[in-house]
Amino acid sequence: MILYLHGFRSSPLSFKAVMLSERMAALGLASRFACPQLPASPREAMRQVCAAFSLGPRDTVIGSSLGGYYATWLAGHWDCRVVLLNPAVRPYEDLAAYLGPLRTFHTDEPFEFRPEYLAELRALESGPMSRPERCLLVAATGDELLDWRDMVARHPDARRMVIDGSDHGLSDFDRYLDRVLAFAGMPP
Repeated sequence: MILYLHGFRSSPLSFKAVMLSERMAALGLASRFACPQLPASPREAMRQVCAAFSLGPRDTVIGSSLGGYYATWLAGHWDCRVVLLNPAVRPYEDLAAYLGPLRTFHTDEPFEFRPEYLAELRALESGPMSRPERCLLVAATGDELLDWRDMVARHPDARRMVIDGSDHGLSDFDRYLDRVLAFAGMPP
């Protein structure tokens, strides 16, 4: 099973989620891929994910940006592999500028990002991963929103792919998709 967690203001319609979904379908594994729409409340997002899924050693959580922060927290609760795509490191600081009414990128759905969500994010902060060899960090030096050096410092013992250039959304994700899926234990 691959569980993909999208980033802030994103959705299951993000191009990485769609790309992963399409590749899993092409491999005949569509039923082994999930990408839920996450609510704005971090506490509620993790409650819903934990209620709907329970992943084990053969499964993988892939998290992008804020989804990577969530995946890091989940790695402390589930014995699964984790892939972090330009993961947020301190979203409780980075997202303080986004309080108030917002819209999702792909559906234009309105939502409100509330001040208490910053405290919920801080409550999800976790220590070092107990099994960093089960973590793949993909960090782009060209990320315009988050500093790749913070990602590497946060996950120093993870396997890593530091990409020279690219961007926050990993618009060249197709170049890394097969390596991500191989790490997740999927067939070529």
